[in-house]
Amino acid sequence: MKELELTVSRQIAASRERVFNAWLSPQMLAKFMMTPLPGSKPAKVSNDPVKGGRFSIVMVTPEKDILHAGTYLEIDPFARLSFTWESPYSLDDSVVTIDLVELGADSTEITVRHVKFKSEEARQGHEQGWTAILGNLAAQFG
Repeated sequence: MKELELTVSRQIAASRERVFNAWLSPQMLAKFMMTPLPGSKPAKVSNDPVKGGRFSIVMVTPEKDILHAGTYLEIDPFARLSFTWESPYSLDDSVVTIDLVELGADSTEITVRHVKFKSEEARQGHEQGWTAILGNLAAQFG
């Protein structure tokens, strides 16, 4: 059986370094790692951004808090970030890889690839979530 996976991309009006650093900053993560649900608030984030370090992102919705956590697998400054993704809607060995390509001094293409889901419904939900998160991230750079 083929593993369920998704890929979403977006161009962001910021340097590759700034976009990459946003993924390691708890203050920035809190601002863009939010669910697309109306009434959601900034996430509660803690992290140890080193290979083997852990992170915790609690997405705050009007109904409940949703814990997401993981372990950093790869931190290649300004180019790639990879981490396990532990959430109520993903499998234990689910992995997210973020690739950044510089398109110019203040433009970066970001691609998020997420592999291993419990179901097609969970995959679709994450696709909507990651698309919204990339939109939130882009908004942080004006």
